[in-house]
Amino acid sequence: MLTLQNISFTINGNRILDSIDLQIGGRQHVGLVGRNGSGKSTLFKIILGELEQDCGKLQVERGKSIMSVKQEMPCGDMTPREFLLSQDTLRKDLLEQLEKNSQNPELLAEIYDQLIGINAFDAESRAAVVLKGLGFDEEAQNTQLKNFSGGFRMRVALGVILFLEPDMLLLDEPTNHLDLETSDWLKNFLKAYPKNFILISHDRDFLNDSVDAILHLKSNKITKYNGNFDTFLETYSLQQKNTEEYNTKMELKRKHMMAFVERFGAKATKAKQAQSRLKAISKMKFLPIDQNDQTVSFNFPDPNPILSSNILSYDKVSLGYEDKVVLKNISGTIMADERIAIVGANGNGKTTFAKFLTGELRQKKGTREVNGKLKVGFYKQDLFEKLDVMKSIYDFLKEIMPNATDRQLRSHLGGFGFSGDKVFQQIKELSGGERARLVFATLTAEAPNLLILDEPTNHLDIEMRESLISTLTSYKGAVIVITHDRNFLNRVANSILVVANGTITQFNGDVDQYEKAIQNERNE
Repeated sequence: MLTLQNISFTINGNRILDSIDLQIGGRQHVGLVGRNGSGKSTLFKIILGELEQDCGKLQVERGKSIMSVKQEMPCGDMTPREFLLSQDTLRKDLLEQLEKNSQNPELLAEIYDQLIGINAFDAESRAAVVLKGLGFDEEAQNTQLKNFSGGFRMRVALGVILFLEPDMLLLDEPTNHLDLETSDWLKNFLKAYPKNFILISHDRDFLNDSVDAILHLKSNKITKYNGNFDTFLETYSLQQKNTEEYNTKMELKRKHMMAFVERFGAKATKAKQAQSRLKAISKMKFLPIDQNDQTVSFNFPDPNPILSSNILSYDKVSLGYEDKVVLKNISGTIMADERIAIVGANGNGKTTFAKFLTGELRQKKGTREVNGKLKVGFYKQDLFEKLDVMKSIYDFLKEIMPNATDRQLRSHLGGFGFSGDKVFQQIKELSGGERARLVFATLTAEAPNLLILDEPTNHLDIEMRESLISTLTSYKGAVIVITHDRNFLNRVANSILVVANGTITQFNGDVDQYEKAIQNERNE
């Protein structure tokens, strides 16, 4: 239903997409992957008609619909259910016609046929199913939109296109505003989606479980691979290995030919051979190989000091804000080498608990005891908002580490991929991934012995997530993490705390077992 032929796009003199050919139709579930800034969102905008390509042809089969999540968050007096139903304009128009023509039997029959054809009479139940899956219970579905947080209103925006069920969905990081439980529901919804979708995601497990093909956008080109993300990785890795072997052979051949030219080029009897070898060298094509990339760099300093045994404990604690109690009667202990995942639906109190552990939020009741040498690094989304974008990377870190020497500052920044003149770049010029690395650089500046990470992956592509996982694996302090990325949790955490029903409980099992448990609970 969608065909792209020789599509190219340039912005400010930089080629973003180059001669893209792509065809999607039938029932294809496709993942679009590539480094941040490679052009994935640009491609979506071209498909949607929001940007015009420099050259090439884009065709959408007549009568087919393509939709993506609107950036404007729905708000106002409508409820989530009313809002979803209001977006089905064809159903709305037909119902109005039905009311206006109640005395015309022939026209009524035609209108009823059209309503049945678009499943109009199932619309309310379908809207309810989508909203329930996205975390809205019966009461929430009938609460005015203006009473919800921005994150939940973004869920409603996502719910609209899932409810309308277009011929092609374009989904750009749809899990960023979801918790693990809701992300799991969306994965299963997409897996069963009867039409086409293209999904941009950096969540490996989400891609593995929902797509049957991968589009890899690299160096302005797209290559299609059949299978899920792991299958793509295996194929791509093999190609890279073969590429290295090929390039090694080509380099040896090039050196051999150049040695001949250098040795015999001056001799008249060998001039023709030397000339032919120079021509051959000029025509040799070297395939691109991924090199070590500083833009994925995370290098946490060892905790100072490295603590042992119990570093934080709490007993019979109640937490909340003003007169509202969010969590009550919670008790536990954090050990020096702990690796904990905090899971539970958004709004249940995960971030509230994280703030309590850092000391940012005081308990209403109970006790909290900490090791006197404990230093905490707290990664949270509002840190991005607090970045002084007019400062340079260097000056920003200098404020965090006022007693550090120039060499110490540069060494610390180098551990996060900032080196040379890059350290003097203004923060406003940084990408989301670069800002994320800067935030990590600041929160590890004092070498904390406990890291609490609240959705640390939202601005990270797959390569950066892999680097962060590797760094956390070797980190010698304790780690507590909140994220919807199942692969991240599986590889970082070894215990799970579930925040639900106003309290916190230990889950006896791993992340996969927890996911199965919530699926079973949902199906009961």
